[in-house]
Amino acid sequence: MTTRYLPRQALSIACALLLSLFFSLLGGCASSTPRMAEVRSVAADAPKLNAYHELTERYRSAYERQQPYLAPAAEARERLLDTDRKAASDDFRRIDDVVQAYLQVLGALAGDRQYDLREPIKVVGTGIKAWPDTGLQDRHVNAYTALTRLIARAVTAPMQERAVNQLLRDADEPVQQLLDAMRTLLRLYDRANDNEQRIVLGMLETEMPYLNADRDRLLLALARSHLQEKKAEYRLIGLRHTLARQHLDLIAERHRALIDSLPQP
Repeated sequence: MTTRYLPRQALSIACALLLSLFFSLLGGCASSTPRMAEVRSVAADAPKLNAYHELTERYRSAYERQQPYLAPAAEARERLLDTDRKAASDDFRRIDDVVQAYLQVLGALAGDRQYDLREPIKVVGTGIKAWPDTGLQDRHVNAYTALTRLIARAVTAPMQERAVNQLLRDADEPVQQLLDAMRTLLRLYDRANDNEQRIVLGMLETEMPYLNADRDRLLLALARSHLQEKKAEYRLIGLRHTLARQHLDLIAERHRALIDSLPQP
């Protein structure tokens, strides 16, 4: 009986095809169903939370923007408040970080290979505290802690639909609580923006009438131009607050739809 061997090139091709089939089967456990495609689609909404992050940064830097327009007594008061505002803003940013990390892990478990799970795990070791005056309460802190634990557990889970469904079930309440916290904080940012607008525009509109139209012609022209720029700026920030809230509502709605479509355990 004659033994026939495959040529080396053909053998290499066959091995490559087998490996490709093996890895596709591994990934297919989580990625081949329409439901997992929908999970990946929801996870892909994570970048929409960047608007919240940017508005948090603006809230954090409020004192620096307001300082040139503040009267001495108001400037001293705002300077004292600035320390707490910056400390609170660090926690406000972490909420965004952990929700985005959760969505990335969810997408990865559902078969989206674009995510590097070393990034989400970085948020697990950080904590936040309640800031009652801002609306960030203990229930939000507890939700944050719960979600970080779920992320730590999920990054070691296999890419299987069962793991995706379990993560969705366990994370539903913490995620909704944190999205609620982000909505609450956006209202805080909105009020802070209105207050800043009153300070800045009020100072300009109060001082401009005292300028002499002949002697201070250039200064008056610059002041008018600056006033129009600041009005446009505050209108834009108001629109960005509205858009950020819409993004949060969309993510909450789509996440809730995934929960509602879960198979019975």
